Formats: sequence, structure tokens, C-alpha cells
Amino acid sequence: MQRKFLRNIPQKNRVTVPPQFQSLADATGTIDYCFTNDYMFRAILQENSEVLTALVCSLLHLDSSEITSVIITNPIVLGEHIDDKDFILDIAILLNHNASINLEMQVANYMNWEERSLCYLCRSYDQLNAGQDYREVKPAFQIGFLNFTLFPEHPEFYATYKLLNVKNHHLYSDKFTLGVVDLTQIDLATEEDKDWGIDYWAKLFKAKTWEELRVIAKKNDELREASEALYVMNADQMIRERCRAREDYYRIQNTMNHKLEKVTAEKEELISEKEKLSSENRNLSSKVESLSSEITALTSEIEELKELLLEHGISK
Repeated sequence: MQRKFLRNIPQKNRVTVPPQFQSLADATGTIDYCFTNDYMFRAILQENSEVLTALVCSLLHLDSSEITSVIITNPIVLGEHIDDKDFILDIAILLNHNASINLEMQVANYMNWEERSLCYLCRSYDQLNAGQDYREVKPAFQIGFLNFTLFPEHPEFYATYKLLNVKNHHLYSDKFTLGVVDLTQIDLATEEDKDWGIDYWAKLFKAKTWEELRVIAKKNDELREASEALYVMNADQMIRERCRAREDYYRIQNTMNHKLEKVTAEKEELISEKEKLSSENRNLSSKVESLSSEITALTSEIEELKELLLEHGISK
């Protein structure tokens, strides 16, 4: 299987691999670029239709016999330079010429996945050409593999969201579906998730060492093929450069996010202090007003007392 992949990689682009690690079976130690690298994720699924098909079957609960075609409609030229600031490595798929699927690996939490995923899904759903009947619109699926928990108060391994009536939960349409695979919550996989092997795909994507990868790959042929592809892609110099560029980009983004979080926290603290001072000032002003009222009342009482003394012939 590995030779099949290696034929597609020019010799000049390959990394020099130590003789004792010339195959996945011999590889040891940490994997340089795992599936959680979005460029690696894209490269392997684009170049291996069997792996892509098997993954789609697991996610959508389909038998392989139900698949007639899986076409990536936004292919990229692997190894070419990309603009990390603008390049988004989502995978747009046309399934059986009848359904649009968007897959994406997202390891960094920019606190906007809800809105971002909805934009992806809406773009996939808005596919009709002029003159087509609305009933011809194809089902659209947006599935994100997240390395963080989207809703910490509601942790779930594989969540599916559809348009439902908020009162009776009646399904509005079965053509508009959002899916979230939380790679940090594999332990929460349900029996249904396990029956369809989604937990094994998640474990494969999370694997950090070649030893761990080989254990997972024993589950089935598709996982083995994906593992072989990962090994070979890690030996392609151009792929490695693009993967490294993506990691550098996310590293810079994370640094910026940490700084932004720090500045935001400091800003919120200042606002809180300002509100506290404002509250204290309001309380002080209220006390001053109250004291002024008491002084006014006391002054009035004194004047009344003076008048009473004068009436009784008592001068000051």
C-alpha cells in the first residue's frame, strides 16, 4: 500500500528518512504533522478517495453500498504556496451528485465557530441556478472537527443540529444539518457513535505518535490506509513546508489571541473599577444629599425654636 502512495511523490520532494524507519511499521516516536494540522487533513482526504468515502459514511451513517460518487469540488494543488491569512482549508464535497458536504479541521478556538459554521452551511445550501425550482435544492451538511469544546456547559462528542420547531421539536427541513465532532470529548462517544466508528476516526486524528497510530490503524482497512497516507505525506518536503507554515500561522494567531485576551481582561477590570468608583460616588452623593436635607431640617427647627423663645420673652 505504501508504494502506491510513494509513486505519486517526486523523489526530490521527499524527506530523507533514516533506513530503520522506511515504513510505517518501523516508524517510532512523535508524528511531526498529525491529522489535526488542517493542511495535512486536507491533503490526505483529497488524495485518498477511499479514506474520504469511509469517513463520510461514518459521519452520515451510510453503508458503503449507498455511495456512488464522492467528489471534492474545491481541490487545491498540493504543495503550492498559500496565503495563510486568507486560505481556509475546508473541504467541499458533492456526494452522489445529490448532497453538499463541507468538512473542516479546526484546532484553534477563535470564539466564532457558531457563526462561521453557519456561514459555511448557508453557502453550501445556496446552490440553485437561475430558473431552478426551490424543491431541487440539495441537502447540505457542515461538519467541523474541533479540538475544543464548543459549548462547555453541554459537552458532547458528536453533536448534530437541525432546524426544529422550538415548541414541539417538529423537523422543519432535513436538508440543513450542522455537525460538530469534539476531538477533546472522545470519552463521551455514544454507542451509536462507536457503532459507526466515529470514535476511531477521532482517535486517529488525535494520535501523536506512530506507535499509537499503528494500534488504531488495526481497526479496519480505511484507518490503515489513512495511517499509511499520513506516513507518506510526512515524507513529502513540499507538504511538510505547507504544514509547518500552517502551524506557524496558528502559533502567531494564538499569541495574538492571548495578548488580546489579556488586554480585554485588563479593559474589563478597568471598566469594573470605574463602575465601582461610579457606584461609590453615587453613594457618596446620596449621603451628601441626605446630610444636606438633615442640615436643612435642623436649620428649620433652630429657627422655629428661636421664634418660640422670642415669644416667651427669652432673648438669645
